[in-house]
Amino acid sequence: MRKLLDPSKSGSAEKREIRERLAPGWGWFYQAEETLYRGKTEYQDIELVRTEAFGTSLLLDGATQVMESCEFQYHEPMAHLALLAHPEPRRVLLVGGGDGGLLREVLKHNCVQEVDFVEIDKEVVDFSRRYLSSLGGESFDDPRVRLSFMDGRAFVETAAPAGYDIVIMDMTDPAGPSLLLYTKEFFRAVRRLLRGENSFFVMHSESPETRPLAFGRIRRTLAEVFPVVRGAYAYVRMYGTLWSFALSSPGQDASLLESGEVDRRLRQRGVGPLKMISGSSWAGLFTGLPYIEAILAGPGGISTDADPEFPDHFDPRFR
Repeated sequence: MRKLLDPSKSGSAEKREIRERLAPGWGWFYQAEETLYRGKTEYQDIELVRTEAFGTSLLLDGATQVMESCEFQYHEPMAHLALLAHPEPRRVLLVGGGDGGLLREVLKHNCVQEVDFVEIDKEVVDFSRRYLSSLGGESFDDPRVRLSFMDGRAFVETAAPAGYDIVIMDMTDPAGPSLLLYTKEFFRAVRRLLRGENSFFVMHSESPETRPLAFGRIRRTLAEVFPVVRGAYAYVRMYGTLWSFALSSPGQDASLLESGEVDRRLRQRGVGPLKMISGSSWAGLFTGLPYIEAILAGPGGISTDADPEFPDHFDPRFR
C-alpha cells in the first residue's frame, strides 16, 4: 500500500501565480500565497495551495479542481438538480469526486438511503479527508456510503441493472483515460443502471464558452442514448468561466419542476439553505441562451469507443 501523501514534506512558502489555459488562446490566473504540497499519486499530479482570495485550492494535473470558498457553485448544481427533480431518490451512484464535496451535498437529502461512491484514485480521497476536511467533512464515514476504489467504467459495466435512482459522474475533463467515460457505449451502460422513468444521469458537460466543440459533442452523444437531455448553466469561479451540467433521463424533464415544489422538497428532506438552488433560481439555471442553443444545433459528431477523441483538447498548463 502506498503511503499517504504528506504536504508537510514538500511545501513552499514562496508566492506565485497559478496560470491555467481555458482555451488555446486565453486563460486566467490567481495568486497562491503558499504551496502546501506538490507531488504525484499513482494516477496523476496533485498540488495543494493556499490562496487569500479562495482559501485552499486543489489541483490535479495542473488544472484547478476545487476551491474552498466557491466550490458550492459546482457541487450544488451537480447534486441537487437531479435529486430534487426525482420525487424520492433512495439509491445513488457517485463516480469520481474524490474531494468529498459532491458526496457531502448528496447526503443532505434525508431520503437518500444508500450511496455507492466509486473513485479510481484512493490517494486523492485519503488526501482530501486529511487536508480538505472542510469539503467532505465526515461524509466518507456516513453509514449510508459504500466506498469502492476502482475504475468507474468497470464498476458501471458490472453493476446490477436498474439499481439506482440517480447516477452522478464527476469525472475529469475528456482526455487520456477519462475519454472512455464520455462515449455512447458508456452512456448506454449507465442507462442500464437507472430504475424508473423518474431516474437521472448527471454529469458536467464542459463549458460552452471555452470548449464549445466538447460541449456540443457531449450533449449530442447523450441525446443518442437518453430520450430527455436538459442542460443547466452556472458561472463557476474556480473554473474561471460559465460551466454546464447535463441531466439525462429515460422520461423526466428536470427543468419543468415548479418553484413551489422545489422549496417543498428542500424543506421535506431537511436540506438546509443552499447558495445556488432554490425555487426562485430553478428555472434560471436551465435557461439556454440563443448562442448556446446554436452550438447544440450546429454540426458535429458524437463520441464512441472507436472514436473517443475530442477535437478541442488542450493542455491547461502554461509551459
